[in-house]
Parts: sequence; structure tokens; C-alpha cells
Amino acid sequence: MLGPVTGDPSSPAPPLSAAADVLLRAPTAADTPVLDTFGSREVRGEHDFYDDADLADLHHGSFRAGSRVVSDATGQVLGRVTFHEVAYGPNRGSLAWRIGVTVLPEHRGRGVGARAQRLLADELFATTAAFRVEADTDVPNVAERRALAAAGFREEGVLRGARWRAGVRRDAVLFSRLRTDD
Repeated sequence: MLGPVTGDPSSPAPPLSAAADVLLRAPTAADTPVLDTFGSREVRGEHDFYDDADLADLHHGSFRAGSRVVSDATGQVLGRVTFHEVAYGPNRGSLAWRIGVTVLPEHRGRGVGARAQRLLADELFATTAAFRVEADTDVPNVAERRALAAAGFREEGVLRGARWRAGVRRDAVLFSRLRTDD
């Protein structure tokens, strides 16, 4: 998990991962005003806003979790990616990473989410022993489904009734990338 926000607030943090025009980095104090907007319906959008507490950054116990700022080369915040471990068995070898992305509305539709999710998966494979990275989205979220496919994830199937939002159970579709995928 990322530590506290530190460093010179006037300069962007060094990138942890980069792909041409999209970087993943630790947050800085200067990012706080933008990051504070990520709980709003306007930023989260219809497929990512929930009417109860957002638990994305509250994973505790033996599992690891974290987030990265998605920015351009100038340090402008474009969005945020999150990740946490999920268990598919009782041993460490059965742990996988579940990732998510939120792109600020003014940066959507340009491939930022796809590039950020590819970078995060690459980073997790490079820095951990995990064999699997996965993501899910609402079935009708065509934009995110396309972004995940563009990031090298394969669609696996529907998770029936997996989400509760706005008083309704919603189906999600699961995607994964394996260490051995091209």
C-alpha cells in the first residue's frame, strides 16, 4: 500500500510506470484537491458511483491494496487506478490482483483508462509473484469493457447480482490477464 502523501507539492511525483502520454505515480499533496473529487457522482459516473460507503481504499488484514494517480507527463491528474488482492485458495500462490480505474470526465474517450490499466497490470506482474490480474465492470458499461480488452484483458463471464447500487442488484462482467498472456 502506498505510504502518506509526501514530497514537494509543486512538482509531480516520479512515475512508477509509464506509456508515452500516461504515467502511474504516487499522489502528491498538490493532487489532493483533484483526488478529493473522486467520491462525487460526476467523477465516478453511472457505472462506478455507489449510494453507500466506498470501500475501495479500506481493505485491511493480510491482503495488500493501494492506488496510483494516473497523470500525463506534466503531472496533470487524469484519473486514479486502485488494486487489492483477492484469494482463490488458502495459499499465497492462489492470490490474484483486482484492479479498477476512474478517469476524470474531461479525459474519457481517449484511451487513458486502457493504457492505465495495462500499465498497472504490467507493474503488478513485474513487482509481485501473482499469476492473475482481474477487473470487473457493469455489464452495460461498454466503454470499460472495450478499455479492458484494449489493455489485454480477456472477458471471462458474468457475475450475477454482484453489485448493489441505487437500490438494484446489478450483474458485472469479469475480465482477466494472466502472466502468460501475450
